[in-house]
Amino acid sequence: MSAFTPKPWPRKLRSQEWFGGTSRDHIYHRSWMKNQGLPADLFDGRPVIGICNTWSQLTPCNAHLRDLAERVKHGIYEAGGLPLEFPVFSTGESALRPSAMMFRNLAAMDVEEALRGNPLDGVVLLAGCDKTTPAVLMGAASADLPAIVVSGGPMLNGWFRGERVGSGTALWQMSEAIKAGTMSHDDFLEAEQAMSRSPGSCNTMGTASTMASMAEALGMALSGNAAIPAVDSRRRVMAHLSGRRIVEMVKDELKPSDILTREAFENAIRVNGAIGGSTNAVIHLLALAGRVGVDLTLDDWDRLGRDIPTIVNLMPSGKYLMEEFFYAGGLPVVIKMLGEGGKLNRDALTVSGGSMWDEVKAVRNWNDDVIRPVDRALTQQGGIAVLRGNLAPRGAVLKPSAASPHLMQHRGRAVVFEDIDDYKAKINDEALDVDETCVLVLKNCGPKGYPGMAEVGNMGLPPKVLRKGISDMVRISDARMSGTAYGTVVLHTSPEAAAGGPLAVVRDGDMIELDVAGRRLHLDISEEELERRLAGWKPAVERPESGYAQLFHDHVQGADTGADFDFLKGCRGHPVGRDSH
Repeated sequence: MSAFTPKPWPRKLRSQEWFGGTSRDHIYHRSWMKNQGLPADLFDGRPVIGICNTWSQLTPCNAHLRDLAERVKHGIYEAGGLPLEFPVFSTGESALRPSAMMFRNLAAMDVEEALRGNPLDGVVLLAGCDKTTPAVLMGAASADLPAIVVSGGPMLNGWFRGERVGSGTALWQMSEAIKAGTMSHDDFLEAEQAMSRSPGSCNTMGTASTMASMAEALGMALSGNAAIPAVDSRRRVMAHLSGRRIVEMVKDELKPSDILTREAFENAIRVNGAIGGSTNAVIHLLALAGRVGVDLTLDDWDRLGRDIPTIVNLMPSGKYLMEEFFYAGGLPVVIKMLGEGGKLNRDALTVSGGSMWDEVKAVRNWNDDVIRPVDRALTQQGGIAVLRGNLAPRGAVLKPSAASPHLMQHRGRAVVFEDIDDYKAKINDEALDVDETCVLVLKNCGPKGYPGMAEVGNMGLPPKVLRKGISDMVRISDARMSGTAYGTVVLHTSPEAAAGGPLAVVRDGDMIELDVAGRRLHLDISEEELERRLAGWKPAVERPESGYAQLFHDHVQGADTGADFDFLKGCRGHPVGRDSH
């Protein structure tokens, strides 16, 4: 197991710098806290635990987290700590514009500064929606106080006319069916009622469930956390137990920097391949690694995930939903199978204080169609394919388990959209010169370009192609794709078009070659022609005049390194600041 020696207990904790004395300032801090009805002995030196809550009614995935916070408090009190709940910015995926991704870094800043500036000794991170999990992890990693993640859990299965309805995945499918003329608008509206029938996040292996799985695979959540449905009583038990555990973590001084090692990130990358996880995990783990000083790159994603079979049979790659995944045994079964196959750093430390292997070695698989044996994997090479070439000199990504095998090696004529508005104006035009052999290219949708790198990379196909019964085409962009989406979609093309990457100078009629096995993405023009075009390129995206949008534009880095802000890299720790009075 990773070397970790618990600190002696009892000892003076950082919260005592606020509460542990008789000076004017100590009395000031305690007296104000007591207006909430807190007894005096709660400030006697016991661990003060923050409950970082991303609850918001504007973030439907997280709208049930207030109940979980109460369960966490029970556990903290039982273990002898003082729980103090506080809110942070909640990046709601379903409604926040222009993209929740634009505000992930803002939320991470909120978390980091709240932890550092307040009288806290440790924190429970309550998250659920796509960007809230990486945001709280990034902020906690930069503050490096003892921290544990409690996920909100997925929704129950959706059902419509006897068929499973996967959140997001069904939406993309039905939207295409409308354009193809195979589904009526009335049926679509009826299906809407079946899509989100309980609290929780996406019930597919979308980004929310992927990032909950990443938190568990990294060792930052208790074993079994990722898959418990939001409305299952065991989700409340998980919150309660996590509350107990964080108090012991504070006593031991077990911090994110002890857990988030290179070995932990390697485990998470392999788990992502096995579960058919979202491409968004790439960008979030790269950013998180940057906070703890782990030199993680796109090449690591390709190297570590390339030979990992996708064994979890969940939408969008497979058949089932998160409810069945939990009943089958959840993520611990997947981690155990990787360990048995020699694809796990078994000794990686977790928030339990034990090793990853100790947490999973006794679990069982209760449904081998949901969590399949390796010889019946959905694909033998899951993971994330990292493509390079003159069109993506700093890399692009593709999810093989969600792509069409016949398109994994393809050469086609580019049909170019300069931005998302250009795409919307042209895609339904019957006069658009496009067929199923073409390659759809979408520009200016990266971190700077959208702004915020929206989930528009899985752009819908032209209706005249859909009417032929075609359901997939090669699509290339500098955007992201929802973890619930599917298709032969090349994403995160770096450098992005708005930063002058080669994607910016692709023209209608150019031939593009995709070779996933060879990890190649090539624009079929001469080097001289490419250089000539780039020399004549002018930015199509203007710098925002003020506000957070300007800060984002000026400081966001490329997708290939995690799209974090340049000034947020690294761990700034949790020194106690000067008194406020």
